Amino acid sequence: MIRRAALIFLSLTGVVGPLAMVVGAPPDRAAPAARSVEEARGRAQLLHEAIHAALQVVHHEYYREDQGLTIPAVTLRRVFGELANRHKVELRWLAVNAQAMNVEHKPRDDFEKQAVEALAKGQPDYEQVADGMYRFAGAITLSSECLKCHLPNRTSTKDRAAGLVIALPLAAP
Repeated sequence: MIRRAALIFLSLTGVVGPLAMVVGAPPDRAAPAARSVEEARGRAQLLHEAIHAALQVVHHEYYREDQGLTIPAVTLRRVFGELANRHKVELRWLAVNAQAMNVEHKPRDDFEKQAVEALAKGQPDYEQVADGMYRFAGAITLSSECLKCHLPNRTSTKDRAAGLVIALPLAAP
């Protein structure tokens, strides 16, 4: 239910273009590759904002620790899989200045290592264009509530950051 709601939400935001993005939509309805870096940047920024907002709202409004529910970040990973399969958009969480809850959240390459450094210094995002792909890493706020798990022995209640990495294909020139 949450996965379908998240897919509908992302569809309504226009993140993947004016396409109906629902579970079971045929792959031929996938958004075309971005024609320019500016177009890819706009898509990535909108996708980042939509996922960041969905994560915060679902976590605060629907998630309760004592109910044994899957945490929203894990549920959104399923949405990431749908976007990858249907629209060739790659998304993944990235640990920045709090504990990685999964080894998959550690930086994998130079781009992600540089993104972690930039986000840890307070930059809102970091980007790169290489090999026909536009890569964007945007900060995701980890509030005090999130830090109960991500940084259990903290000595401050200040917010920390995680990252969301988004990779979009660019059309060949």
